[in-house]
Amino acid sequence: MVSRVRVPPGGRVLDVATGTAAVAVALAARTGAAVVGLDQSEPMLRTGVARVKAAGLASRIGFVLGQGQELPFAGGSFDAVTFTYLLRYVDDPAATLAELARVLRPGGTLANLEFHVPTNALWRGLWWLYTRLGLPVAGRVVSRPWYEVGKFLGPSISGFYRRHPLEDQLVMWRAAGISNVQTRVMSLGGGLVVWGTKQEPDRGR
Repeated sequence: MVSRVRVPPGGRVLDVATGTAAVAVALAARTGAAVVGLDQSEPMLRTGVARVKAAGLASRIGFVLGQGQELPFAGGSFDAVTFTYLLRYVDDPAATLAELARVLRPGGTLANLEFHVPTNALWRGLWWLYTRLGLPVAGRVVSRPWYEVGKFLGPSISGFYRRHPLEDQLVMWRAAGISNVQTRVMSLGGGLVVWGTKQEPDRGR
């Protein structure tokens, strides 16, 4: 996902659902931009602050406590906006995409990383076994909270794609004003990157 982000010199990037700032660090290192990481979890942001400090990037990465559905920024504030594993957790994905696009300047990049359900029957079957059995078992070895995460993840992904197939999601992107929307399925069909460009205003109207 980070490789799809284009930022001008001195640009600003907003990373929504930044969590512990892994993507924010990668963005700052690859693009040279100033990055704002936003997340609704204060404990995860505290971990992110520590990670950024350890990476020597504290002067270029800042953090804001907030939600992707209601961003505390003016329209067109950022040259690029990224988000990871977000749309499965919001009530209205289309409205959230519109809000993400609102704070993106015209011509800027919107990019997303998300899990995906493999379309190949063999890989889909193996993916189902991994997410329904492998992840919960591995999580139980670590701790009760990780068991709950492992048990939750597979049904969460499947349910999201039942409600919002990829084709419908791409319609939402375009409705939010994002053009040239592209996708890349990765990890044997288990991962997905989506990116596009915010349309320039039509000055002929």
